[in-house]
This record gives sequence, structure tokens and C-alpha cells, in this order.
Amino acid sequence: MTTSTEPTPDEAAQQSQLSLATAAARNLATTTKTPPQMQEISSRWLLKVLPWMQVTGGTFRVNRRLTYTLGNRRVEFVSTGSEIRVIPAELTELPPLAGFEDEEVLNALAAACAQRDVTAGEVVVEAGAPADQVVLVAHGKFGLRAPGPYDEEAELRVLAGGEFYGEEVLAADPPETFEHTVAALTSGTVLTLPRQAFEDVLGRSESLRAHLAAVRAAIPAQRNAEGEAAIELASGHAGEPVLPGTFVDYEVSPREYELSVAQTVLRVHTRVADLYNEPMNQLEEQLRLTVEALRERQEHEMVNNPEFGLLHNADLGQRIHTRGGPPTPDDMDALVTRRRGTRVLLAHPRAIAAFGRECSRRGIYPREVDLQGTRVRAWRGIPLLPCDKIPIHRDNTSAVIAMRTGMEDEGVVGLHQPGIPDEREPSLNVRFMGVNDQAVVSYLVSAYFSAAVLVPDALGVLEDVEV
Repeated sequence: MTTSTEPTPDEAAQQSQLSLATAAARNLATTTKTPPQMQEISSRWLLKVLPWMQVTGGTFRVNRRLTYTLGNRRVEFVSTGSEIRVIPAELTELPPLAGFEDEEVLNALAAACAQRDVTAGEVVVEAGAPADQVVLVAHGKFGLRAPGPYDEEAELRVLAGGEFYGEEVLAADPPETFEHTVAALTSGTVLTLPRQAFEDVLGRSESLRAHLAAVRAAIPAQRNAEGEAAIELASGHAGEPVLPGTFVDYEVSPREYELSVAQTVLRVHTRVADLYNEPMNQLEEQLRLTVEALRERQEHEMVNNPEFGLLHNADLGQRIHTRGGPPTPDDMDALVTRRRGTRVLLAHPRAIAAFGRECSRRGIYPREVDLQGTRVRAWRGIPLLPCDKIPIHRDNTSAVIAMRTGMEDEGVVGLHQPGIPDEREPSLNVRFMGVNDQAVVSYLVSAYFSAAVLVPDALGVLEDVEV
């Protein structure tokens, strides 16, 4: 019997190894490492471009000139299969019916609305035709057009779901003819309330007659385009005429913005803080990443919060729709020209890409501008900034936000309160909460913020942007 003298694989490795292996050497070496990285961090352009106003007492009041705009929101509908009906209470969004509370009369008016399904290109009302109905848009897009000076119609804007046309038909002195043409850009559905049906209900309802009389008496005859009572002035006169007297009235109950808060409790075990603080401070790294997450949430709230978020606080008169699907240069021009001094445009990165494709199709190449030391894409010299907090809906549509910023320009401002106790960054503080029975240290991290729109035309939104 012979015995094998061949070395085992381990023995062969030991015989061939002439120096210390790297696996063993790593145990004694100090590795080169990065601080903890975080994928959630974005550019947060909204927080960078907004001028920040210092708020004392946690509340910011926006005083405005008194306006008489009534019922300027949107009408909502319910559907059962293919049948669509207007919610009776939603008819109070029509300016002549704003504040009207008689449910029986509203039910009668809602029952008088007739559904009409239309196809693309179909005319719903035509300029010059008798003004005999109110059009409520339930679904689809409709172009509002007016006769042009050269026998061509000029498209003024786009009506979409919830908007309406012809509400003046319900006023005490209705117009005789329509001034505009409403034609379907896509297939859709409208509900029409005939003037004759409204007259029939009006003849039977004393409460409706009294309401219309009260609305007519409450609104001054002389108003400017924004719905404000006109300031009586004299100009171009000669001699010594009697000058008109006037005053500027203010809103009795101006809007007040309270600072919102984003908070979390950061927990760190004392053993980690005591023993593992070299070469990087564990608490500082935990706080740094927590603050980044809070700032991301802050920007999200400033875009989407129902109370003060930009998407929810844009005036209905400043909301427009794309003429087709993707955002085109024409759509962006329509958005920009609705206010003076637009300073910034915000859009989801996918919406910016869709706009870039439309520009390329037309052979247009938007320039870049310098903003805070960074070259960014621009339209008409206005920075077009990415903001991934603007949502993309299930139907693959998003929005583009246009803003004029700053207190001096009556724009949009950010609100915060620097100088709070235990402050780490302006209006963000970190407070020690103690050590529990499990030797875990807790810190309360809070960020206080809000946003205010000083006048309605400071903020506009391009809706139904296909990406």
C-alpha cells in the first residue's frame, strides 16, 4: 500500500503564497470611504428660486383690494354608465347662482340640463347665435374662439372638464347673442341648461328671484377687468371741472397663511454615538440625511398641499389647458403671457422632455440662461426648471407652473420663521428629547414653512400636459 504525497489545495496555496493576502491586510487597513449617500436628494429648484419672507407669530396675512368675483370655481358631475348629471349644489359655482341655497330649485335646474355628446370639430355654440343656453363641460377639450379681423377665428383659450361658458345668460340682463364660438377639440360631453328652462324655474321660485336681485345690487356697476371696484379718476380735462371722489376698499376678511410643519423623531443608540464616531460623526450624518428628507418633503408640500400648495392655489382664471396633448411653444407662450414679469417655469422632467420634443419637431432650439451659477434651459428667457414633485397622473398628464416671485412684484413668496430655538438651518430646528430605558437618544427635527400667492395673476398653471 502506497501513501499519496500530493499536497491538498490549502497546502498548495500556503506553499505558493509569498506575502500577506489582501483579505487579511484589509483588517488592519483604514479604508477610504464616503459619507452616507442618499438617492432621494433632488435639485429642489422651487426652494431656491422663491424669495423667503420672515413670518412672526406663525401667521402671514395677505391684504388685497376688495374684489367682486363670485362663483369662480368649477362644476362637478356624477356619471351612471354613459349618463352624466351635474351635481345640483355645484350649480352655485356659476356666478349668478353663487351663494344660492334652495336645494329644491337647484335640483330643478340640474334636472333641466341636457346631455350632449360631441365629436372633434363639432360646434357647440356659434358666435352671433342667440344666447339661449349655458354650456357645462363634463369631459373633453373645447376651443373658445372669437371672430378675427381677417375673416379667421382667433382661438382665445381651451375649456376642459368642470369649466363652463355662457353663464351671463342667467343674469338679469342677458346678452342677445353669443360673442364666441365653442367647438370641440376632442370628443367629449357637455351639459346644456337652456335659458327657457331657467326662466320657467325662475317664474316659480320667489327665492331665486330675490337672490338674483341681491347679487345684482351687491356688485358695483363699474368694475375693472379683475373684478375690483373701479377707482374713479379724471384725465384729459380742461378748466375747473368737479373732480370725482373715490376710495380704495379692502377685503374685510383677508386670507391668512399659517406656517405648516414637517417633523420626525430621529433616534440614535448611545452605544453607536459613543463607540462609532470615528472617522465620521454618526449623529451628524443621521441629522444631515434627515434634514435632506425634510427639505424634500417641504418642497412636495409647497407644490401639492391642498391648503397652500401651488397647484391648488392657482386662480381658475390662471389655469389653461394645452391645445392638443404635449406642451407646445404655443401653449408655453399662452401660459407666460397671462401675467406680467413671469420669473420662472417649473415642470416635471418628463414634461420638459415632452416640450423639448415639440420644439425639435418645429426646428426650435430653446436657449439656456444662467441661474444661480447653473446653466438651465429657458423659454423666452424664462428659466424652465425641473421639479419632480409635480405629479404625473394615471392618464400620463402633468402640469407646468409659471410664477412671478417677490413681495415687490406682488408675486409668490415662501414663508418661514428664522431664529427659532435650537435652530440648525433657517426655520428648521433640532431638539433633544431625552434618553429612554433602552439607552436610545431621541431628537425632534422640525421644519416650518408655507407659501403665499399675493395676487391671483402671480401664479399660473398649464394643465393636461401629456408627457
